[in-house]
Amino acid sequence: MPTADELLGAGVALRLAEVMGRAVPGNGFAATSASVAELGPLSLRQRSDLLKDALLSDLPGSAAALDAAIRSALSDAAFTGWMIWPVTEAVTSRALEARTGFEGGSRGGSGSGSGSSADADSTFDAAMVLLADLTPRLTAEFAIRPLLEADLGRALPIIRSWSQSPNEHVRRLASEGTRAFLPWAKRVQALLAQPESTLPIITALYRDESEYVRRSVANHLNDLSRQNPDLAARVAAEWMHSPDQNTPKLVRHAMRSLIKKGHPAALALFGFAEAHGVEVSGLTLGASAVAVGGELPFAVTLTNPTAAPVKLVVDYIVHHRKANGSQTAKVFKLQALTLDALQSVTLTRRHSFKRITTRVYHPSAHAIEVQVNGSASGRSAFTLTAD
Repeated sequence: MPTADELLGAGVALRLAEVMGRAVPGNGFAATSASVAELGPLSLRQRSDLLKDALLSDLPGSAAALDAAIRSALSDAAFTGWMIWPVTEAVTSRALEARTGFEGGSRGGSGSGSGSSADADSTFDAAMVLLADLTPRLTAEFAIRPLLEADLGRALPIIRSWSQSPNEHVRRLASEGTRAFLPWAKRVQALLAQPESTLPIITALYRDESEYVRRSVANHLNDLSRQNPDLAARVAAEWMHSPDQNTPKLVRHAMRSLIKKGHPAALALFGFAEAHGVEVSGLTLGASAVAVGGELPFAVTLTNPTAAPVKLVVDYIVHHRKANGSQTAKVFKLQALTLDALQSVTLTRRHSFKRITTRVYHPSAHAIEVQVNGSASGRSAFTLTAD
């Protein structure tokens, strides 16, 4: 994975100053250049904030003046990549300064407090348009979040128009930037309070020609499933009633969390009805204890005693012990299969307890159980020991 120095290091900061200097002749962008000396100990996010503040210092004045400078830079092919992140953040900051100034809050660096409501709205709209124009150079999905929080009702109609853009990056921005749980981004409380507000956006995009866009739509609907599972499953069902060749794959990815949780409506979308009559034998563990770093083999036997085939999605749940002594469940995929009439099948797996950065293991009592079409059974306990 690239380091902060590789993404927003001294070289990128100096190139940003050079590009902006060509866009605004006579402005040496001294603060942007000088910020190089402060980058060393900073995280990627902190580097973006530092460069954003430097740009605003180098370009004092109105949001319109900042807009003009950035649009001039857009004619330069060198104006691209990670240097765009602090630029998008500067656009958002200046637009919010204008809005805050009008509403009687802190005046901010732009001196926009004397503006009118119409001026603040115009500045807001212009910032949204500029972010869309910047996003093919580097996504503005993080920069639009504060604007969504500031005025969701004004932002959403603009974003809905992006779903018709000829540029796939802009169409993806419409979906990705409005995700409820966008990774590494601030939570937008206005979106969390109105989870249905983005449905027109993703419904316009679920049959998009670009896999890049469709992947975002699937992740967006998966986010929604964390807030309102029934609504997300209902939307997925509506899309499956009006699909194209890519819709089943998109919906399966969008419903992945609900399928793991055994949500009946999500399972039904793929023919996984409640597994009445299916017999589960086991879980049989290969050992009563396993050390951190090792593997635990297990097996489970499924039998269909009925006269008709049945489709099954089989997962297994590991109940990990937490530091406070309680347990937390993590679902893992095992296998999807069709079990014919009177057929039995034994499924096996070796679950790894290799150390990973996303989980801390606490040696103590653990358990595994199997989940068939959302119904859990066959819980078996074991001990996780220190390596």
